[in-house]
Amino acid sequence: MEYFLFLVSSGLVVGATYGLVGMGFAIIYKATGIVNFAQGELLMLTAYIAFSLASSLSLSLVPLMIVTIPIAMVIGIVLERVFIRPMLGEPLFSIVMVTIGLAVILRGVTIMIWGPDPHEFPTGLSTQVVLIGPVPFYQVQLYGLATLAAVTLAAWAFFRFTRLGIAMRAVAANEGAAMLMGIEVSRIHMIAWALAAAVAALAGILFASMFKLGPTIWFEGLRSFPAVILGGLDSVLGAALGGLVVGLIENLAQGYIGQGLREIAGFVVIVVILMLRPYGLFGAREIERV
Repeated sequence: MEYFLFLVSSGLVVGATYGLVGMGFAIIYKATGIVNFAQGELLMLTAYIAFSLASSLSLSLVPLMIVTIPIAMVIGIVLERVFIRPMLGEPLFSIVMVTIGLAVILRGVTIMIWGPDPHEFPTGLSTQVVLIGPVPFYQVQLYGLATLAAVTLAAWAFFRFTRLGIAMRAVAANEGAAMLMGIEVSRIHMIAWALAAAVAALAGILFASMFKLGPTIWFEGLRSFPAVILGGLDSVLGAALGGLVVGLIENLAQGYIGQGLREIAGFVVIVVILMLRPYGLFGAREIERV
């Protein structure tokens, strides 16, 4: 029983980072209809920026998050303005290919600046184990779960109660109608990229704090993609829940079935979900009248 609880707790911790990255995917898709394949590289770049800030300013985890978020949002705005906005009106496939090219550029620039060697990420948190019942947690793991809960609650309130969030929902529902109602669609796209970059920064800081900061951290974006498919590409809250579920599935598969299954379990979930429910557990079903 203790082994099962340990697998569940560690799966939820990893799933929290998947959920945060997945929310970034969903925010951009919900507002623009684009799958941003550079989301993992945004996570990587902002994590390295946070590492430099933490090393030079001796910031602990929470102040580091507060300082890094505005920087990440500026990066998201710049990327949208420079790479994505000029592609408006082009075929969707072309825009997706731009995000793939952007991912390669960000990966190369990050390695060129900070080098290929991994780093210990300074958090200022105690490494003492905290017991919650029989389950041990490190402080940074509890911060990860708390961050996902806080961001999920904030996202729900943002999309439900704020004018900007309602405008983003309107653009997602019908971009043409939203433009006719006076909503500035290009501004919504810019804000979506800024929010996605902010969420990526939080995920990058937490993942690097739990493990290590290295050039392969971008792969967490790809590993988080099953969470988005599970929750629904257009469901921000579904992506958060999907991250937790995928984290659990990966850990339980490795713990009970065999080593190495953790890497493929999430993508097995993608195949099953696409076959049975292509729009995800919480995504909107598209109905086309012919």
